[in-house]
Amino acid sequence: MNIIFMGTPDFAVVQLRALVDAGHNVQCVLSNPDKPRGRGGELSPPQVKRWALERGLRVQQPATLRDGAILPLLDECKPDVIVVAAYGKILPQYALDYPKYGCVCVHASLLPKYRGAAPINWALINGEAISGVTIMRMDAGVDTGDMILQGEVPIPRGMDAGALHDALAETGAALLLRALRQLEAGTAVFTKQDSCGIEPSYVTKIDNAFCELDFTRPALELEHRIYGLAPYPGAFTRLDGKLIKVFAATALDGALTDEAPGSAIPAGGGIDAACGGGGVLRLLEVQPEGGRRMSCAEFARGKYRGPGMLSGKKFG
Repeated sequence: MNIIFMGTPDFAVVQLRALVDAGHNVQCVLSNPDKPRGRGGELSPPQVKRWALERGLRVQQPATLRDGAILPLLDECKPDVIVVAAYGKILPQYALDYPKYGCVCVHASLLPKYRGAAPINWALINGEAISGVTIMRMDAGVDTGDMILQGEVPIPRGMDAGALHDALAETGAALLLRALRQLEAGTAVFTKQDSCGIEPSYVTKIDNAFCELDFTRPALELEHRIYGLAPYPGAFTRLDGKLIKVFAATALDGALTDEAPGSAIPAGGGIDAACGGGGVLRLLEVQPEGGRRMSCAEFARGKYRGPGMLSGKKFG
């Protein structure tokens, strides 16, 4: 099939690679503009752009799709389908209507749950046991289009957002190729999202303030939040006033403490944190301010003797 692909981060790279490896004619790749990175503000290209250029694919980075901005490109390429994966821009109606088979999106949730941004992170933050990918035919709404295929991915305890991202990306790529075959063969079945009996939910991007831990909350809630934010942007707190990122932790089932929430107690070769309701969260992997990522046991041996206090901004 003749395809225009739209995507920006690593998740989209996996979908684009699958299309190319399957022999589809990817006529052009659209990605977001380069962004300044680091202290020097040097422009850095999105991952999709990097990968596409390495493979000799044509790349464009329009600042906007409005007012027919890419209509000349559509007229030139005449795509059978537009494939979208974590692109970051809303497609206007003229783009949605142009391809023969419409615009197909790879969305990293089991729609209609977790429409919008950061669905991978939010599934973990909310303690879901199962996530998945939906292939949908896009419409003018935000992730409201008819579903073509879905695939589930289990979330075992201790899986972080990075691992779930990778699993969902591979699942999405396989489903995308199946969906395109069905579209071309005329066998695709389109399911309305409001017909599946699941209440839609919307999620938003995660800002830095959301990543600061509040130890007045229950231990299991904090565990979910830590894994949902790892490895990026990363949950953090302050230990005796110094910033520390937390990448892995486990709520100790059945453990109770009389210590005040936020108390950091050397235990089990590492650090236990007292939480709301008397629960205990064992920190497993941390990164101290100015240091590298390490096990909490290593951190406790070399840099922290305790006891001390963890502090964080309260979140709702």
